[in-house]
Amino acid sequence: MKLTKSPYVCNGCETRRKCSLEKRLYSASAAQKEYEAIRSEARQGLQITEKDALRLDALISPLLLKGQSLHHICVSQADEVMLHERTLYHYVNKGVFSARNIDMPRVVRMGRRKPKTTFKVDRKCRENRTYLDYRTFMEANPGIPVVEIDSVEGTKGGKVLLTIHFVVPQYMLAFIREANTSRSVTDVFNILFEELGLEGFKQIFPVLLGDNGSEFSNPAAIEYTPDGILRSRVFFCDPHAPYQKGAAENNHTLLRRIIPKGTSFDGFNQEHITLLMNPVNSYIRKNLGDKSPYEAFTDIYGDDFVKKMGAELISPDKVIMHPSLLK
Repeated sequence: MKLTKSPYVCNGCETRRKCSLEKRLYSASAAQKEYEAIRSEARQGLQITEKDALRLDALISPLLLKGQSLHHICVSQADEVMLHERTLYHYVNKGVFSARNIDMPRVVRMGRRKPKTTFKVDRKCRENRTYLDYRTFMEANPGIPVVEIDSVEGTKGGKVLLTIHFVVPQYMLAFIREANTSRSVTDVFNILFEELGLEGFKQIFPVLLGDNGSEFSNPAAIEYTPDGILRSRVFFCDPHAPYQKGAAENNHTLLRRIIPKGTSFDGFNQEHITLLMNPVNSYIRKNLGDKSPYEAFTDIYGDDFVKKMGAELISPDKVIMHPSLLK
């Protein structure tokens, strides 16, 4: 009976020495040593995948061999590196990159400095772009279309999708990216801007709502053209509140019918992703009056933009919502 209730051990049992049953004894020192061993094992090794290491090596090592410092690289390539400077020094010390400490003269002769507590993403990028700011902006601009942006990962460290979901017509675009970096997101919107022009971009993407992912940590580069002209407004959901952009999250469940979680995107290109999105956007929705998102979107914006994106309307009897679509 002693084992059926807390503390589930025999230490306090008066008949322990005479008992013939299996005994459970608690030792505080043994439990502490076991905990410390598990904690030590969890902290060993490098927190980086082989794919990410190869990507960073291709970016950083040539610059180090040119004589650039890691600080210079972290500042100038912030949207591609997406790691803290101290982390990169650690990777160089561990031999993760083809460049070595000997390629950085100051590292050879300088002692290690005490690291400072910093954040991977500068929180200032979210000032005046919080979910409360979004609600205030929408109250002041009723009826303005909202577009939700998010990322869909395949395997860790591999290619990743950027999804752009138009809330009212429930139409979704998806773009494949080599890595989940801020620059890759900016590049997608710059390509869309070149296709649409300033007025077309402002009409289709007036408000963008994303989560707090590091890939959206440079909102100003999305909001403004390279010439500094405002083309959109970017806002962020509250931390740990994906329901605030629930339309995109719901639509991702349709994507997962075709590309289940854990599926690698490394073998896909943009043509595959366009092929993937065509049946998703041709799938009839009851809350659209039994129309597809493709039809609802073209009713609002016309079909010029979707044709530029290579999208097609699939007939209802040919819609495939199964992994066999990409095989």
